[in-house]
Amino acid sequence: MTGRIFRTWDDTHSELWSHQPIRLQHEMHKSPAFSMDELAQLIESYPREHYSLVKTGAKGSSRVWREGDIGNLSGRQVIEAISRGGLWLNMRDVGTVDSRYRKLIDRMFEEIAAKVPGFVMPNHQAGILVSSPDAQVYYHADLPGQGLIQIAGRKRVYVYPNTAPFLKPEHLEDIALFDVEVDLPYAPWYDAHALVFDLEPGQMLNWPLNAPHRVENLGTVNISMTVSYGNDDIRRAQIVHLANGLLRHRFGYMPKSRSLRGPSFFAKKVLQKLVRDSNWVKRERKARRAIDFRLDANEPGKIVDLPKAA
Repeated sequence: MTGRIFRTWDDTHSELWSHQPIRLQHEMHKSPAFSMDELAQLIESYPREHYSLVKTGAKGSSRVWREGDIGNLSGRQVIEAISRGGLWLNMRDVGTVDSRYRKLIDRMFEEIAAKVPGFVMPNHQAGILVSSPDAQVYYHADLPGQGLIQIAGRKRVYVYPNTAPFLKPEHLEDIALFDVEVDLPYAPWYDAHALVFDLEPGQMLNWPLNAPHRVENLGTVNISMTVSYGNDDIRRAQIVHLANGLLRHRFGYMPKSRSLRGPSFFAKKVLQKLVRDSNWVKRERKARRAIDFRLDANEPGKIVDLPKAA
């Protein structure tokens, strides 16, 4: 696609960017890279370490969160299985796999940087989500800046305040340490304090840093892009979150400082660099992200349980 990414952008968007959730109109859904044929080919060649296949419960049912494998299915078969319900596929860091998507997001951030005072082109990654008509993403938060770009289908997004009780420092520390975003405590009364957005193809949602959110698909297969981005302060905050999580869980010490600069920060920077790749961290993360099913090649939409690891 050529031309501008954003169809409409006014001064209010520039003022509200990163401070309040905002819904924008975009043109990315018109790119040939998002055709079903192109997506099917992408799925077939996608590196295993860069995707997550997740089984969730339907709206109103008990919480289900299982991670699985697409097995030997073709891309079209994977999309067909997802269309039957209860699944979503997240192809992470898609820009390193296919440069077309990287170029789209580069252009998007170039436009934002030209419109938002003080915003500079950040480090960023993007993922493509293919999700079932009834799929949902449970209440969670992310450490980098986030945007959600709707390509096909319809979804409803609830965005919550990034302050207590909806989000506490220890929640961010656990996300950084265990690499799992969906273990945040949630209560139904939180919804009364959420901003709710219905997204259609050609719309994008951006929200303040770390704001908790959850997503419900609205009866159609959804194709979306997630964008995560960071600057120096966001990177420093992630270092502090990880170090504080290590102090609490590994060493039994309750951290008191969350400073992004000074002696405390530099001590934590050294600590997390020394421990983040340790066997203890790898074991704790693996325990929370076990792969326990694969898609059934004979019955689209069905899953096959994998043997539990010894």
